[in-house]
Amino acid sequence: MKIASIETFSNEYVGFVRVRTIEGDEGWGQVSTYNADITTQIVHRHIAPHALGQDATDMDALIQFILEREHKFPGTYLYRALCGLDTALWDIHAKRAGKSVAQLLGSTKESFPVYASSMRRDISPEQEAERFVALKEEFGYQSFKFRIGRECGHDIDQWPGRTEEIVKTVRRALGDKVNFLVDANSAYTPQKAIETGRMLEDYGVSHFEEPCPYWELDWTKQVTEALSLDVSGGEQDSNMVVWKQMIDNKVVDIVQPDVCYMGGITRTLQVVKKLGFLVHSTAQTFLWLLCFLHM
Repeated sequence: MKIASIETFSNEYVGFVRVRTIEGDEGWGQVSTYNADITTQIVHRHIAPHALGQDATDMDALIQFILEREHKFPGTYLYRALCGLDTALWDIHAKRAGKSVAQLLGSTKESFPVYASSMRRDISPEQEAERFVALKEEFGYQSFKFRIGRECGHDIDQWPGRTEEIVKTVRRALGDKVNFLVDANSAYTPQKAIETGRMLEDYGVSHFEEPCPYWELDWTKQVTEALSLDVSGGEQDSNMVVWKQMIDNKVVDIVQPDVCYMGGITRTLQVVKKLGFLVHSTAQTFLWLLCFLHM
C-alpha cells in the first residue's frame, strides 16, 4: 500500500488531509486545530517529502521513519501535521477491512456518553449556568466541563472570585445529579491547586484537569496524591519520554493523550502500550482518546 498523493484543505481553524495510494485507495484525516493553516504547510514541507512513495502497511515503521527524517524538528507543529497523514491512513486501513476505525481498533460500542464542554473564561457564572441548563434541556447532557482559574495563571483567577462562584452557580442551577469536570489549563501552583481541589470536592466535582503547568510533573503529582477527586493531564504532551515518566510515576489519575497533538492514532496507541492495558480500574487509571476535534 504505497502513498501516491497527499493533499490538504484548510483555513485558520480546521485542516483536512486527503491521501491516495497507487492502488486507488482514498482516505481522509485531520491535522490538529488551532492555526491549522500553518500546520498544513508543515504537512507539505516536513511530512509529505518523506511519506510519498512509502509503504503504509506498517504504520509504526512509517511514522518512525518520518520522525527520524525530521529529528531536528521535534516540535508540536510536526506532530500536529503528522496527525493528518496518520489519521488518513487509518481511514484507508479501516475501509480496506470493511470497518470503521473504531471497529478496526477493537471497539464494539455503538454509542458512548459525552459531556458538554465550555471553552470560555470570558463569561459570567450566571451566563455559563444558563448555557448548561439549555444544553441539558435540549440535548440531555448529564456531564459538563468548564474552565476555572486563568490559563497559565500563576495562581491568579480570570477575575477575583470567579472560580468559586462558577462552581457554586452551576451546581445550584443544575442540581446534584449531573457530573462536573473542570479544566484549569495550568493555572496553579501545587498549594493553590490543592486548596482549589478541596473546594471542588465539596461541590462534587469529579475531574480536575491540568491543575498545574503541564510541564511541572512533580507539581501535578503532589496534587494527585493530596486529593480524592480524579486529577488528569497529558493533553499537551507528545514526547514519549515524558509519557513514560507520567505513567511510571503515577503523576495523574487519568492520562489524556490528544490524538491530534500526539501525531495521530499510531503514536497514541504507543501510549496505550506504555500503560499496559486500556483501563486499570483498581488504579483509577484511564486512557482518554480525545476526538479529532480538540476539546
